[in-house]
Amino acid sequence: MITLLIIIIFILICIILFKTNVEKKRNNTLKYIQNKLNKIINENTNEKLLVETEDKELKKILVEINNLLDFNQKILADYRKKEISISKMLSNISHDLKTPLTVVLGYIETIKLDNNISKDERDLLLSNVYTKALEVIDLINEFFDLAKLESGDKDITISRVNINEICRKSILEFYENLTSKGYEVSIDIPSTNIYVLGNLDAIHRIMNNLISNAIKYGSDGKYLGLKLTYDDNCSYVEICDKGKGIEEINVDRVFERMYTLEDSRNKLYQGSGLGLTITKRLVEKLGGKISLESKPYEKTSFIFQLKRITY
Repeated sequence: MITLLIIIIFILICIILFKTNVEKKRNNTLKYIQNKLNKIINENTNEKLLVETEDKELKKILVEINNLLDFNQKILADYRKKEISISKMLSNISHDLKTPLTVVLGYIETIKLDNNISKDERDLLLSNVYTKALEVIDLINEFFDLAKLESGDKDITISRVNINEICRKSILEFYENLTSKGYEVSIDIPSTNIYVLGNLDAIHRIMNNLISNAIKYGSDGKYLGLKLTYDDNCSYVEICDKGKGIEEINVDRVFERMYTLEDSRNKLYQGSGLGLTITKRLVEKLGGKISLESKPYEKTSFIFQLKRITY
């Protein structure tokens, strides 16, 4: 009887010691986690929690904490990227606003200080002032349009739209100007009416932005193509040129805010750098996608797709 009692006491002591040891290990692990998290947060590092433990419940917690750290690091990286993008955008907008405003001030000073200026010269300067003022207004409007799109404040009504008609109307607005400058214009729009989920004004602006972009940056090739295709699910609009194109390293950047080609500050290529960003945001608002493929002096294509409606 005494022997049995001793055995029971021994077993109980072992259990208590085991539980105490387990609890001590868990407490040490929790203390490590706390200290490590403090370090990660205070020093803003990309470290993870690496703990060897046989505690299944603790393992689950560690996995979720590491997932949370990954998510937090992604949010911080996106935030820093947006900060850099916004800083660059503000810098470029300041440049683009300063340039025409400086010119405007120069014209006004000439009109104000030159008492011998003729009526024709005055009218020409006033015309230049008007043109430059319109450039400033256009830039400001583009900036606010992009801000509204990215903040979700711009409502776009989605309805059933005939994409064929928009394509015809958009290319016709440029056709006479293109042919007068010696462009080869290729238009491939099927006779079958294709309907998509979209917005008339938004698609028209997308088309105008892409065609204007092709003319501005692809003028060396003297070619502009528009092709409309479709499958059971989507319609695809391709706008292409045969100009200098875009190097592969820059293909992923063309839709970024304020991104312009290296010579975009040149008079021939002057632009706000917002057009393609606005285009991408509009396509996404319509539930579509846009892509770019470019082989310099062979073919540079922007293709946007929208969901097709078959009824």
